[in-house]
Amino acid sequence: MNSTPTELDATRPLAELTAALNSLCDEAESDRHTTTLVLRLSAASAPAAPAEWPGDVTVSAVNRWERAVRRLEKLDATTVVIAEGHCGGPALELLLAADVRIGVSGMSMALPVNDGHVWPGMALYRLVRHLGMHRTRQLLLWDTDISLARALELGLIDRGADDVEQARTAAGALSTHLADRETALRRQLIAEAATAEYDEALGVHLAACDRELRRLSAADQHGGTAGRAA
Repeated sequence: MNSTPTELDATRPLAELTAALNSLCDEAESDRHTTTLVLRLSAASAPAAPAEWPGDVTVSAVNRWERAVRRLEKLDATTVVIAEGHCGGPALELLLAADVRIGVSGMSMALPVNDGHVWPGMALYRLVRHLGMHRTRQLLLWDTDISLARALELGLIDRGADDVEQARTAAGALSTHLADRETALRRQLIAEAATAEYDEALGVHLAACDRELRRLSAADQHGGTAGRAA
């Protein structure tokens, strides 16, 4: 378990951000004890007037970044993001890829805009997965800047916090809870449900149910034995 937040500077150039994100993923994948990865996106990492995203880069560089974000999204470890200030560009993309999102009071989210046009990256895809087409289209047309209250209402932020310390405490509690193997299994079932067909999912869920029944049975037997011994 790793509940200590790691700060990722989202003001860095795309290539540096990609390398930093891949390095974080390398560490998480190499340490089998890491069950939770906590990232902090601070106001310093997301200024009130962010530069256009992703800047003067090639589509190959964008592809490498998207693959790094997807790698974060697919980690076995649960990802928790603490967000402060104005989160646009890479900060928004990392937020949408996280399993759990905690917003500090005053935080806002914004779709990255270049020359008046929303950046057509995978943030749009993730927004559709989170919100559906209708609400994403509304955001695209009318509501590119999203307050914390609105983000909580939409479910883009899971929990609000009055300050960073409260957010850290919440992240620590989540890390302890998510370290449990059974909780991790349910998280995996939820993630797979978004793309799996019913018949494909049924076998996996039945296997999980069988595992749970065996666990409960073993717990009952252990409790009965303990009671007789007492």
